[in-house]
Amino acid sequence: MKPFMDDDFLLETETAKHLYHTYAKHMPIIDYHCHLEAKDIADNRSFSSIADVWLGGDHYKWRLMRANGIDEHYVTGDASDEEKFDAWAHTVPLLIGNPLYHWTHLELRKFFQIDDLLSPKTAKAIYQNVNGKLTNMKARTFVSMSHVETICTTNDPTDDLSHHERIQNDPSITFKVVPAFRPDKAIDIEKPWFHDWFKTLYSSSDKAILGIDDYLDVLEEKIDFFHAHGARLADHALDTIDYQACDLSSAADVFQKVLRHEPLSQSEIACFKTTMLERLATMYHARGWVQQYHIGALRNINSRAFHAYGPDKGFDAINDAGIAIPLSGLLNQIDQKGVLPKTILYTLNPADFEIAITIMQSFQDGKTAGKIQFGSGWWFLDTIDGMEKQIRALANNGLLARFVGMLTDSRSFLSYSRHDYFRRILCNVIGDEVERGRYPYDEETLAKIVEDISYGNAKRYFGF
Repeated sequence: MKPFMDDDFLLETETAKHLYHTYAKHMPIIDYHCHLEAKDIADNRSFSSIADVWLGGDHYKWRLMRANGIDEHYVTGDASDEEKFDAWAHTVPLLIGNPLYHWTHLELRKFFQIDDLLSPKTAKAIYQNVNGKLTNMKARTFVSMSHVETICTTNDPTDDLSHHERIQNDPSITFKVVPAFRPDKAIDIEKPWFHDWFKTLYSSSDKAILGIDDYLDVLEEKIDFFHAHGARLADHALDTIDYQACDLSSAADVFQKVLRHEPLSQSEIACFKTTMLERLATMYHARGWVQQYHIGALRNINSRAFHAYGPDKGFDAINDAGIAIPLSGLLNQIDQKGVLPKTILYTLNPADFEIAITIMQSFQDGKTAGKIQFGSGWWFLDTIDGMEKQIRALANNGLLARFVGMLTDSRSFLSYSRHDYFRRILCNVIGDEVERGRYPYDEETLAKIVEDISYGNAKRYFGF
């Protein structure tokens, strides 16, 4: 019987162990997509307790606590930090087969040097132990401990980026923090909050927005503002891909209907979204940016819970809407005009992996290595099975060696342990290929592949 989570955790062959311990383990981290708040980094936020740093905003944990029959009072409610931590401790021993069992103990070990297993029996001692250490640990402490080189936060076009300016003007911060442009609210004109958001955009600009040309001009000004603050990525949540080829004139008519608060047909919504994605891609391409398409989330499906607790509280699922025709159509429309930027495609539905990868391969340009990427196992898929399937699917129909690797997609400063988790899984998959005689033991090549996927490819791809 193997010991639980020893130094060779998840590494099942001698080749995997060698690749991880010699090459992958010590590489810096480029976290090119996350939901950390720049304000927390600028302020060097302190945390009142382990529950504050661990459970706040973590819908992964919230979902499992609810599944364990724990009342919302102890999940997102008004219970004390210690009560919430104790509720999580009652859930952890039941997480057999779930990555949160691993992440929980990786984080306790990495950041707090605690090897004890979290359970109701150990909860009080661990709570007091960690809280004592937190008095000398702040947000930047966790980033530095994780050997993070660059963080890309996720920011709305209306963000004034003042906290990024504070970070960039603070010589004591040794890692880079840059914004990523997230214009979902500019595109999702059918959402009930669009008009309130539009007012915020309008007030943040010194230009009147009377039509779609003005609208695009203001968004381009925002992109230039982000670019000046170091942004080199845009991020789009394409829960479904509403593709319909149409010209700018038709999209302009739709936009006028939006401004007049008139109802829209699905065809009109798709026309507008397609046009916006094409125009924004053109802007990204001109500045050498990378665009990310996160495809296939089914959000806020429990309407009772949504109305009671709001969005991003763990009431989402995997979408099974078809992506092949609309995704290929969208990329083709952008590519026809010669303005397809570097693009990362993430699919939340594992049934879409091969679809996305084969579409991706159809738009490589023969000039930029790995120009179109298939993103890492995301959200419900950053599990052992999900990561292995993503890696093997990419290897089957693409160039795994050009992959830009892992991201956290997290709101927690402790989530950098997920990069270690990924690197162990990556080395295990590659080691398996070698030990089965399906790839030669060429250490120089293997070392470069592992180091590039862990760090080097992202460094070159994003230009950080």
